[in-house]
Amino acid sequence: MSRQWHTSEAQAARYAAGSLPEPDAWSLERHLESCADCASRVSAAVRATAAGAVLADVRAAVLASAVREVPVSRFARLLWAAGPAVRGAWSAALLVVAGAALLLGQFRGAPEARTLLLALAPVVPVAGVALSYGPHADPLHELAASTPGGGLRLALTRTAGVLAVSLPVLTLTGLLLPASGAPAAAAWLLPGLALTLATLALAPLTGFRTASAVTACGWLCAVLAPSPDEIGARLARCLDGAPAQSAWGAAVALSALLLAARRTAYDRTH
Repeated sequence: MSRQWHTSEAQAARYAAGSLPEPDAWSLERHLESCADCASRVSAAVRATAAGAVLADVRAAVLASAVREVPVSRFARLLWAAGPAVRGAWSAALLVVAGAALLLGQFRGAPEARTLLLALAPVVPVAGVALSYGPHADPLHELAASTPGGGLRLALTRTAGVLAVSLPVLTLTGLLLPASGAPAAAAWLLPGLALTLATLALAPLTGFRTASAVTACGWLCAVLAPSPDEIGARLARCLDGAPAQSAWGAAVALSALLLAARRTAYDRTH
């Protein structure tokens, strides 16, 4: 087992001064994520520079301003930080889907509202993931992806924000709709999670938009084609019962394993 290295005072000072070679700086930044002692050493070196005093003044001003702010819930802050999808058009589209399903469910001749919602629900978080990460979604993507907290960690953070919004909204909407023989309102959760993780695993190879198109179109074709009249029967086969849900659970586990195996590929994803 190799001995873990730690940064020296001299190396920390060079990093703070900006004179450390870029490969060494990148390696040091990754090391600081898991080493509190080295992080404290580098922080002290940065505070000792001329820029450190300026940063301290800025930090104090930001903290003072935050104290005077109107309180905002932690959940709202998390969603805002989750990325462009949650605070963009995707959220409006999510509400449109839920609202349209509820409206359709109110009509006497539309008992299939929950069926249609369950057919569309698994691709909603996939669309949110596609709009959350990448240069097409975030003008600051190149900068964010180059930081130690970028790459897969940033993609997972934004995916969590998308799921935190879509899962309760769509599941609650399904509970409010007539059952009409359709699968349970929460039956879409495992398929939705499996498609989302599969998108994340495929994205480093194809890009987020292509990966989301592949997974979403694959699901929609399996459920809606060739005959929309048979949506209910196909959804029942895909979602109802322990065998179907167990298969989706296995798909979730497999997609998670593939994503973990390809986690380093996110360092090269743009």
